[in-house]
Amino acid sequence: MSFPNPNISDIIATTIEFRSPDIAENVLDNNAGLAYIKANNRVKMISGGSSILETLNFAENANGIWYSGSDLLPVSAQDVISGASFQLSQLAVPVVVNGLEKLQNAGREQIIDLVDSRLNVSETTMTNLVSRAIYSDGTAFGGKQLPGLNVLVPTSPTSGTVGGINRATYPFWQPQLVAPGAGVITASNINTYMNDMWAKTQCGKRHPKLILADNAMWKLYEAYLQERTRFTGAETGSLGFPTLKFMNADVVLDGGIGGNAPANTMLFLNLDYLHYRPHRDRNMVPLNPGRRYAFNQDVEAQILVFAGAFTISGSKFQGRLHNN
Repeated sequence: MSFPNPNISDIIATTIEFRSPDIAENVLDNNAGLAYIKANNRVKMISGGSSILETLNFAENANGIWYSGSDLLPVSAQDVISGASFQLSQLAVPVVVNGLEKLQNAGREQIIDLVDSRLNVSETTMTNLVSRAIYSDGTAFGGKQLPGLNVLVPTSPTSGTVGGINRATYPFWQPQLVAPGAGVITASNINTYMNDMWAKTQCGKRHPKLILADNAMWKLYEAYLQERTRFTGAETGSLGFPTLKFMNADVVLDGGIGGNAPANTMLFLNLDYLHYRPHRDRNMVPLNPGRRYAFNQDVEAQILVFAGAFTISGSKFQGRLHNN
C-alpha cells in the first residue's frame, strides 16, 4: 500500500530523531582529537546557562609555610580559583525535500531511501563542519564558527583573550610554543624539538597524552624513526587512527585526505584540560518544530542542529610545535 505523500514530513522527522545519537557518535569517532577526548571522558553535556564556565586553579595557596612549634600560621584569604567563560556556538544542517521529489517518491520504501540518502549527506556535512571547527580560529561564517585548537593552542600564545582571560596579562594562561623557523625541523632533528616541547608541557605526572600531526610533520617523524631502524610500521591505534608513539603519548596523523590539522604542525595536548561541551538539547538533533515550509516555494525541511563549545581549563599544559 502506498504511503500518503503528506506524511513524508513525519518520516523525515522520526528518521532524524532515530539517527541523531548515531550522528553525534560519528562526529566524535571520525575526528582524531574528539575521539581521544571521548576516550578520556572529557565529553560532558551542558544543560543551559549564558556561558560555559571552566574552573581554574591558577595559583598556589600563599598561606602554605613550614613552621615550628607555636609559630603563628597565616590565615589570610587567598584568590587561587577563577574560571574561564566560553560561549555556545550553533550549527545547522537542513534536510530539504521539494514537492516534485515527494510525488516521484510516493512509495514508503522510496521515501525512506530518499530520506536516508539526504541524511547520509547531512551527517557527513555535520561531521566535516565540526571536524574543521575543532582546529579553527573561530573566524569562519562571520565569526560564528566554534573556536577550536587554533584559538586554544595558537601560534601567538602570549596575546589574545580566551575564555575571558587576557593571555598577555596572565602567563598561566599561555600555551607553550616551539617554532624554530620555516623548514628548520627535519627528519634528522625533529626529535630534538619534540623533546623540547615535551619538557615544556610536562609537570610531574601530567604530560601530553595526544600529539596531533599534519601530513608533513607526520612524515618527518616517521622518517626519523625509520632512519634509526626502530620503526616497524605505523600501528593502528585502538581508536582506529594511524598512530605512532613519542614518550608515552600517541602521535596521531590527522591529515590524509580531508585532514584538518594545521599545516607543518604538531599539537601536544594534555586531554585532562580539554573539554568538548555539547548542549544536551542540541546535540545533533532535529530542530523543533519539526515540519517547516517555505513561504513561496514547494519545499519543506527538517533541520539538524548542534550547539556547544570546545573549552580548556589548563592552557600551560598544551603546546604547539610548528615548522612554518
